[in-house]
Amino acid sequence: MEIIVWGGAILSVIGLAGIVYSIVAVTKAKRANLSDEELRARVSVILPINLGALFVSMIGLMAVVIGVFFG
Repeated sequence: MEIIVWGGAILSVIGLAGIVYSIVAVTKAKRANLSDEELRARVSVILPINLGALFVSMIGLMAVVIGVFFG
């Protein structure tokens, strides 16, 4: 079960890194003084990355909880 806990922790860190990347990318896009259409285009590219990172982080946290519960 220790492998599940550590694997889940690694997934959670990867997901957290993706979330931080999304925050930084959107902040840079807002500071770039883009037009409304260009800003929407950039955010629409970043949105799937953010959702994927949230999913990976959630799976990682679930793996940690399962590993601790059954370990």
